[in-house]
Amino acid sequence: MKKKHLKSETAYAWVTMLPGLLILAVFVFWPLIYSIPLAFTDYSVVGDMHFVGMKNFQKAFSDSDFIAALKNSIQYVIIVPIIQLISLAFAVALNQKMRGVKVFRTLFYFPVITSTVAVSIVWSWLLSSGGLINKILLGTNILSEKISWLSNDQTALWVLMFITTWKGVGYYMVIYLAGLQSVPGELTEAARIDRASSIQIFFKILIPMLKPQVVMCSLMSVMSAIKVFDEPFVLTKGGPGNSTLTASLYIYQKGFQNFDFGYAAALSLILSVIILFFSLFVKLYNRKK
Repeated sequence: MKKKHLKSETAYAWVTMLPGLLILAVFVFWPLIYSIPLAFTDYSVVGDMHFVGMKNFQKAFSDSDFIAALKNSIQYVIIVPIIQLISLAFAVALNQKMRGVKVFRTLFYFPVITSTVAVSIVWSWLLSSGGLINKILLGTNILSEKISWLSNDQTALWVLMFITTWKGVGYYMVIYLAGLQSVPGELTEAARIDRASSIQIFFKILIPMLKPQVVMCSLMSVMSAIKVFDEPFVLTKGGPGNSTLTASLYIYQKGFQNFDFGYAAALSLILSVIILFFSLFVKLYNRKK
């Protein structure tokens, strides 16, 4: 009877998962598999498909625009530890018993669920030459003249990194908050009795207890940083020049604007290998530590 019950539960689980698995198979797994042979062709929708061997990959490593896009994407990894530390700090602060803590948790998570387009419209207004940020900085004498933050090749990428950080902190904060709530309170109480400081408790107790969450969030953050697309696409289109052009945005331009799908598939494979390398590095580093 027990085996029959387990079999029926397993069958029910597969039936309920089937619609989601079909969607993943059609829109995720099949395109991924199909992109591998496509990367070795010159497929462009309008013409015939021809096998070109390694030419797309050779072209990629001599493509100055793609190299610039890769550099910008890898530079985005700089914000990963910043996002993680801020998220951890907020999670610790919002794990305390205080009045209105649920409101603060909701406010910090609100940017995560807000539409990227809506967020981008607000930020583009705030960061324009006549926007609120310039007015505040000019009024406090921090700046002597207006700066168009998103149109300046020296500031545009850093501004996009800031917006990505602002939007992503709440997501990782919730994960860390869930982890903190599983940490036994007796551990921190015993540490305080032994006169441990808040910093010592944070680094010696909380972070080691949150290792699974730290590893997972770090991996997710690294992958998201390297393949960032939304903010550059909506706010700057990769400009000015190539200062905010990211690898994902460049692949999109080659595939869906230039219809060079063979070359775009080759670029996506290169980007996948780079993401895999950084992910393995983060995982091995965390395991060693």
